[in-house]
Parts: sequence; C-alpha cells; structure tokens
Amino acid sequence: MFEHLWKRHKDQSPDLGETAPEISLESLDGGRFVLSEAAAKSPTVVAFFKVSCGTCQFTFPFLERIHNAYRDQPVHFRAISQDDAELSARFAQHYGFTFPIALDPAPYAASRSYHFESVPTILLVDRDRIVRFRTTGFSKAGLNHLSEEIARLLGREPAPVFLANEKVPEMKPG
Repeated sequence: MFEHLWKRHKDQSPDLGETAPEISLESLDGGRFVLSEAAAKSPTVVAFFKVSCGTCQFTFPFLERIHNAYRDQPVHFRAISQDDAELSARFAQHYGFTFPIALDPAPYAASRSYHFESVPTILLVDRDRIVRFRTTGFSKAGLNHLSEEIARLLGREPAPVFLANEKVPEMKPG
C-alpha cells in the first residue's frame, strides 16, 4: 500500500559511512526525539516499524534482547512508529519491548527521508550521526552484526542475541 513511499533511491538514501538524515519527532512519553541530540550523547539504534508488519512483530522481541544486553551501556534505542500513539503503545506492550517510541505519522516525513523499501528498517548511528549499520527485514546475521557493531563502538565484547537451542529462521523479508 505504501510501496511508493519506500522506494529506495541509491543517490538519496544514507549508506554506511554517510550522515543519517535528521529526525525530530514527538515521543509517546510526551517528549521529543531528536536524532542529532541522542547521537551526540551515545550511539543510537533507530528501528522503523509499522504495527501491522508481521516481520516487525517477529523482530522487535529480538531487538529488546539487544536493548537489554546493553541497557547499562551508553547506547540509545528508539523505535520509530508509522502508526498512532495508541496502536504503537499496544504494539510495544504486546511484543514486550521497553525502549522509547517516537511517532512518524502520515505522510511519514522521517521515514521518507531515509528512502527505505520496507519495515522494519534498523540503523545504528554513531556520535557523529554517521550510519554504522543498516538492515531491513529480519536477518539473524544482521541482528548479530548489530550487536557486534554496538559492542565495537562501546569497546566491549558483543552480547549474544540468540539462544543456542533456539530455532530462529535466518531471514524474514520486511
């Protein structure tokens, strides 16, 4: 339905090593999320999602694991919802994630500035607002790589994302 909004333009979308577009959105907690302010304090994971997205529903509990693993470290997590406050809050409660949510309502100005094709799209932005990691959809290897990149920026060992006996598919497209 929103495919035309997510069409990725190689010359406009931030690739690894490029500056992430600014984001300034209202948060569910009544505050405001400004990417440049968050990133200046600590590396920042930004995860775009839509409540109706099955791959987002599958991915966010694993993002919560990463969030919990680095909870006491200087790294910030922010979900960017393309839905309203009520639906977004119910999504977080149902799928068990606790990191803050910012709202990107239609016409999805923040999401469109990133020119991605689908959700979930997850980025890691360093203190200079440079994109250090980017993935779309669910990728087991991608989430492991996200944990490794966070650890690298923090100068520590990466936290495991998946349990040894856990049966998780390698990929799920967004």
